[in-house]
Amino acid sequence: MYEQHSTIGGKVHRIEQDGYSWGFGASLFTMPELLDELFILCGKDPAQYYHYTRIDPVCRYFYADGTRLDAWAETDRFAAEVQQQTGEPAVKVKQYLERIAKLYDVTKDIFLFRSLHRWRTYADRNALRSLLHLPQIGIGGKMHKANEEAFSDSRIVQLFDRYATYNGSDPYLAPATLNVISHLEYNKGAYFLEDGMPMLTRSLYQLALDMGVEFVTSCTVTGIHVEDGNTTGIKTGGAFVPADIVVSNMDVVYTYRRLMPEQQAPARYLDQPRSSSAIIFYWGMDRIFPELDLHNIFFSSDYAEEFRMLSTEQDISDDPTIYIYISSKKQPTHAPQGGENWFVLINAPHDSGQDWDAVAARVRANVIARLSRELGVDIASCIATETVNHPGTIDSKTGSYLGALYGSSSNNVLAAFLRHPNFSRSIEGLYFCGGSVHPGGGVPLCLLSAHIIDDLLSNKKA
Repeated sequence: MYEQHSTIGGKVHRIEQDGYSWGFGASLFTMPELLDELFILCGKDPAQYYHYTRIDPVCRYFYADGTRLDAWAETDRFAAEVQQQTGEPAVKVKQYLERIAKLYDVTKDIFLFRSLHRWRTYADRNALRSLLHLPQIGIGGKMHKANEEAFSDSRIVQLFDRYATYNGSDPYLAPATLNVISHLEYNKGAYFLEDGMPMLTRSLYQLALDMGVEFVTSCTVTGIHVEDGNTTGIKTGGAFVPADIVVSNMDVVYTYRRLMPEQQAPARYLDQPRSSSAIIFYWGMDRIFPELDLHNIFFSSDYAEEFRMLSTEQDISDDPTIYIYISSKKQPTHAPQGGENWFVLINAPHDSGQDWDAVAARVRANVIARLSRELGVDIASCIATETVNHPGTIDSKTGSYLGALYGSSSNNVLAAFLRHPNFSRSIEGLYFCGGSVHPGGGVPLCLLSAHIIDDLLSNKKA
């Protein structure tokens, strides 16, 4: 295993500064059974490596009109909360959650757990069932439109629209199928991984060591060597490492353009529109905010305008939705006593030449003004320490092409089929995993990309 940085972790590595600790990127832990399964397959007890607990509430929502709503983990309680705070009938919430559970059941075998790009996938009866149900699952409609039809209150439409951002998409453009994303939180549950998300990579690293995997850190792979259509190894500086099978976890665009510039790249996959990115402020706060929970959303007053700016203007509105994750609520050691570690994320377009330092400064001022009004505190005076990442630094630090957090976007009906496969069609022995290839970005889907490669290799040996 070759890693260009001195430590492992990628987008989930730990940042430490002035006694505060944050994860670089991922903050929400869903589908823990995928992680457990990997350890069990290796003959290991997951409890010897990590612990997690289900969180409740899943998220605390703050609306521009003053509404505050807790998304409770228990369905009946969540539905009752929605009805009490917005007037949206609880029965509609429960019916919606039942529909997206069915949507997940119909789509998971073809869109998540198997390769979309192998014919044998479609010979499986579960895959055939998915194909037969495609007209019923809303693949042709838009996510926002489907949510407008499900709910009469715009605040609840906005709540479920936001799940498009979980894979860097626009709810006004993305297919309604993406409404399945909220199923992972509301029906399957959201969890807190003890010591935060960086524990995920530390646990996987330790598992790999225990299974005999060798790591070489601070070592940049400079090329993938191909002869007669077969991978023969990798190049690291002046050295050559022979290998019959190469798996790249690097962004697929950079894998081709930096590591195999002499090979013909599959343009129909690599030229797909990029997903959104983010501006992230890591704030060490010098006080406790009891009105905030682990996950918090401060919604913009005009969601349509926010996404128009992101998708059309490639800019950020002056009233953006603000996400605040505070792991010290569950893990007090992540901040000094009496303080909190705020991970403040604002959706941003991918890098297309913007002056990101200037954009970040403008966004920072708008975010501080909004939060100060909402919380009745001068937020700027509470920031004891700070660091920032934006699309430009996300690209340079993590190798995410143009700073896009999720590879290509999912803003059209064929997006899932136009995401790069987990294997090369033209180079034998070359495979791809991670958020820039099928099935997509986010911790669960990255784990599933590895699951798919394992399946591909197992079938190849059979």
